[in-house]
Amino acid sequence: MSATGVEAVPAARDWRDVLRDATDLALVGITVVLASVPVLTAGAAVGTASAAVHDWAETGTWPPARRILARFGRALLPGAAVTVLAVLVTGLLVADLLALAAGRVPGGTPALLVTVAVAVALVGYAGLVVVEVGRAGGAGWRAAARSAAGTCLARPGLWAALSGVTLLTGFLAVLVHPVAVTLLAGYAIAALHAVTRRAAA
Repeated sequence: MSATGVEAVPAARDWRDVLRDATDLALVGITVVLASVPVLTAGAAVGTASAAVHDWAETGTWPPARRILARFGRALLPGAAVTVLAVLVTGLLVADLLALAAGRVPGGTPALLVTVAVAVALVGYAGLVVVEVGRAGGAGWRAAARSAAGTCLARPGLWAALSGVTLLTGFLAVLVHPVAVTLLAGYAIAALHAVTRRAAA
């Protein structure tokens, strides 16, 4: 409300605002990829980026570098455990899918379809965990996992939507030039937050 008693109207966004947001998210993606190079830091990198995107979505501004670095430091140890778990689960699923597709294990097409469905469900669940850990500041993976599990059961539509967003990102990563893959991480995290916020609204 202004001094004259008339409510101020926010300025309309133009192409420069959109370009600035796109550039910022691309920088987030590049930073996530670079910070994930040691592998065990991938969980901390994703959690910290999700927290930064959450702040940006809530306030319209990015958190200061000091806060980002502090979050990353706090997230290193829990993020390493999450990274190991994610690599193990992904490896087991990929090995199972390859074995079923090649006919090396019994089950045939029905077992293959069930495994694919489980993989898709886990992808959506992981996407929601990333959103929840961002809301918690980037380090609360255990609480985020519990919260995401409850949300998935209560809101299967959101679960399916996040599965779609994550799978689409993976599909695009296969299609685009390897250099462009680094940009997708920031856009993917922002898309997960946007879909979750829209569903909540």
